Amino acid sequence: MTPHDIEHSAPDLPDTQRQSLVERYRLQTWFLGIIAFAVILFLLVQARFILTSLVFAIILFALTADAISAFQRLRIGSWRITNWLASIAAFAAIAVVLLTLSALIISQINTLVTTTLNYTDQAIAAIARLANLFSPEAGATVEASIRSIQVSGYVGSLAGQAGNLLSATTLVILFVGFLFAERLWFDTKLENLMNDKARAQRVGRIIHSIVRRVNHYLLVKTGVSAATAAVIYALMTAFGLDFAGPMAVLTFVLNYIPSVGSIVATILLGLVALIQVPEPATALVIFMLGTLTQFTLGSVIDPMLMGRALRVSSFGIIVSLSFWGAVWGIPGMFLAVPIMVAAMIVCSHIPAARPVAVLLSREGLPEIEDDGR
Repeated sequence: MTPHDIEHSAPDLPDTQRQSLVERYRLQTWFLGIIAFAVILFLLVQARFILTSLVFAIILFALTADAISAFQRLRIGSWRITNWLASIAAFAAIAVVLLTLSALIISQINTLVTTTLNYTDQAIAAIARLANLFSPEAGATVEASIRSIQVSGYVGSLAGQAGNLLSATTLVILFVGFLFAERLWFDTKLENLMNDKARAQRVGRIIHSIVRRVNHYLLVKTGVSAATAAVIYALMTAFGLDFAGPMAVLTFVLNYIPSVGSIVATILLGLVALIQVPEPATALVIFMLGTLTQFTLGSVIDPMLMGRALRVSSFGIIVSLSFWGAVWGIPGMFLAVPIMVAAMIVCSHIPAARPVAVLLSREGLPEIEDDGR
């Protein structure tokens, strides 16, 4: 029952009573909405390992779905690549790439963990030297504060996260395999679910729009992140610094986190340089070159390649980053932008939710895309 139904179902009631019923209905609706949001938030937090793995699997599946369709159109003489063969090849490629990346990240984290404790005293001394520029008392205070931190505990936690990465990778590969198995019947299921061919086609166009934008975003981000990691690796190698490999991998991964990731990667580069280089001026030069690299690739090349494909609000990205980071941790920060893009496109096709899409969009025009664009 809606407020309009209440007003017409009791025409004999005085206006004050009808208005009271309407206000009570709206209040109950708000309370139910708050309770539903709290329940959904609780479930998101409790099932974050499975849900984040599922979202990553859906993104990887969407990245390869168009490639599989393109391979199916290829012909080698009279022989044509079948759908099941292309799907198996894509699944095998995804599994190999994911396992290779996981092994690379875990090995670099293990290298970082085993050598971090050896550099702990040097790191504390380097930070204390920076504080001494203000006053000797500040340097002593900073050094005492840092030494009170249990570095070994954080290092052990980092090693534990590396172990979880392999479990998550295995789960993502399983999800991707099942998604490929269901791919052939997706259109049929969608049409039967909607019980209307026109509505099913409309939903299909929405899904295609989401996939196209998210794929473009991820491809650009991957290219820019790889280029940034290569420059950081070359920079650290040129100055003879240790941890060139781990820092390159860390930079590549952190650059997927909008705004915050590149800042953290640059600060870590400056700290690593300050620890290993005796002259602060040389460390400053390395830090400035890293900052210039991040700014050029992240603030100039990235937007140029992204073009008008993303169209999301910068403030909305920060809010989405904070929310999904609080709900799902670091994996949520990686997924914040794809989830925001999907939410904006879906809301733009629902008249009642279009104000949300306008708020999430960069220019206030979320742009409803057709399949043929």
